[in-house]
Amino acid sequence: MKSQIELLDDEKPKTKVLKPKNITPRAILLSLLLAAFFGYANPHIDFLFSNTYLGATHLPPGALGALMLLLAVNGVLRFIGPRFRLARNELLTIFITTLFSCLVPGRGGELFFIPNTVGAFYYGTPENKWRDLLLPHLPGWISPARTPNGNYNGPLVEAFYNGGQSVPWALWIGPTVAWAILIFSIYTMLGCLAVILRAQWADYEALTFPLLKLPLMMTESPAGMSDEGGMKMGNSSFWKNPTMWVGFGISVWIQGLNGLNYYFPDVPPFPLILDSGRYFSEPPWNQMGPFVFRVLPFAVGVSYLLSSEVALSFWFFYLLHKFSYIAAYQAGLPPGALPEPTWTRGFAKAFISYQQIGAMWMYAALVLWIGRAHLAHVVRRALWRERARDNEKDEALSYPVAFWGFLLSSLVLVGWTTLAGVRWELALYIWLSYFVIALCLTRVVVEGGMLYVNHGWSPLLPLAHLVGAGPDKWFNVESVVPGAMIQNSLLIDLKGFLLPSFLQGFKLARDQKIPLRPLFVLIFACIAVAFVMGVHTILNIAYSEGALKMNSFWANSGTQEPARTAKEIAGGVQDSFLTNWLWTFIGAFVTWGLVISRMRFAWFPLHPLGYIMWSPYVMYAFWFSIFLGWLFKVIITRFGGPETYKRLIPAFLGLTLGDVTMILLLNGLDMWQGRTGHQLMPG
Repeated sequence: MKSQIELLDDEKPKTKVLKPKNITPRAILLSLLLAAFFGYANPHIDFLFSNTYLGATHLPPGALGALMLLLAVNGVLRFIGPRFRLARNELLTIFITTLFSCLVPGRGGELFFIPNTVGAFYYGTPENKWRDLLLPHLPGWISPARTPNGNYNGPLVEAFYNGGQSVPWALWIGPTVAWAILIFSIYTMLGCLAVILRAQWADYEALTFPLLKLPLMMTESPAGMSDEGGMKMGNSSFWKNPTMWVGFGISVWIQGLNGLNYYFPDVPPFPLILDSGRYFSEPPWNQMGPFVFRVLPFAVGVSYLLSSEVALSFWFFYLLHKFSYIAAYQAGLPPGALPEPTWTRGFAKAFISYQQIGAMWMYAALVLWIGRAHLAHVVRRALWRERARDNEKDEALSYPVAFWGFLLSSLVLVGWTTLAGVRWELALYIWLSYFVIALCLTRVVVEGGMLYVNHGWSPLLPLAHLVGAGPDKWFNVESVVPGAMIQNSLLIDLKGFLLPSFLQGFKLARDQKIPLRPLFVLIFACIAVAFVMGVHTILNIAYSEGALKMNSFWANSGTQEPARTAKEIAGGVQDSFLTNWLWTFIGAFVTWGLVISRMRFAWFPLHPLGYIMWSPYVMYAFWFSIFLGWLFKVIITRFGGPETYKRLIPAFLGLTLGDVTMILLLNGLDMWQGRTGHQLMPG
């Protein structure tokens, strides 16, 4: 007999619960097609035309453009039938995969190994003797420029730079496969690390992930509408919000004027850059070096979403780093007493850069210490000393698989580097440095909301200036030549590294109940497609057009760094080692103090992320846009209150979306017209 309550339950009307569409066959197909598209398009845009990148940032214009296109297609499909439209989770699945496929084949990705393996040989001369330095200490499988008997493969390298020939695939396939093993070990290590960190950063520390706000608002359903029914542009309150269109229109108008000026110089431009050099030409102000006020609508819009302390810290510490040069000058230190290391690329003096290095190592250690309880749980799970918690079943990998995958892939990285000729201690240091840099820069993205990241230092040269190097040292030419090749290929230009994409993708998928395990497989499938297509496209461009016509840093000046680094270290390094260590420890101590102060004092206004990012190029390009976003937020919150701040979020996201729209339109126009060097974002 049923109870009265059960009988009453039977009489209640049954509502059909619709299961959200997630990783459907069409979402898989579209993701793979977009990966192939970006694998072809990004090398052309980034390396041949040197126009605004579709990737290279952690809210990639290419990914947002693909999402906008699919939303527009949804608007057309509604006339055919609701069942043909893409559901919100299908759209977000595709967006997540494009976070990877936009980054892998473009600037700041790991395909920098291609020109690095030949560039230093091409620019070698009898005077600089680079070939004599490189050839004896590089294995044949690491570079096609070295023949099996140890000679220089001149025809292959000359053809790469001068073009007019077909790709000699037989000579490239071996080194490419060898580098692919190393690079996919990096991807595996980062993917496993993201699984380990996700719960700590997203759940326990509740980091904000500000860059996910825009795709969520673009795809949100209006009240009362099921995601199963699909989305069409115009249904979301975001697309109907007039303030969004005001922000959108401002960006389109500004960038439209500048685009017209680029093609028709009689059209007056809207100035977005003020180089203050001519205003600060006398001592002590000229000690600040390059100091530019640059307005990027894309960055202003995103900066409005940042917490006030993070945004304040970014621009405050950048200005502090500049005023440090004035203070040094006023203290009686002439410019010659403040060395500018080659590895900072002209953006910082040595005493600033060593502080940043110490800050990064300390901040990475503190981040791991703060998450020690969760990390200890992961280790115990990996050793089968503890049972899985309920939330683990929804992770992309189980914790034991993630832990052992991270460990084994890290061992492959160290082993590969050792096989290339690097001492195992130095190989371990190189990849520990990569881990520290990746951890800190990812925190800058997921907590700080920084679109575009770089770190401003390379592992080998600072180490040489801390411990010494030369023929009679353990840090010698046999290790430094292959080490410099690996470093310059994979650890110099980290704009497009994938750890932020893994963490942002996992956060977005978990919040929207997109199953992470099949998503993880799809992500790696898209990475593989973008990688293979990118390698194929880059080599075809080089051998048909000639690398001399490609991006000047990526294919030419940047590829000379392995030889320069190796020659500088191998020749012996004599420096003020004690002073360098002092500044490194000062950086570590200040970072520790900032973290402790934030934990102890609720009123403390500064965040350590600003300090660890106070000198790289990214702050030179973005500091003023971040300042403007912070200033708008402070003024609006002060005089209008939190509700006004929230109501105006669509307006600032409209700034970002309008900028992205013009990036896409002008990229298409520039490629059609054959225009090069037209960049709406920092190059």
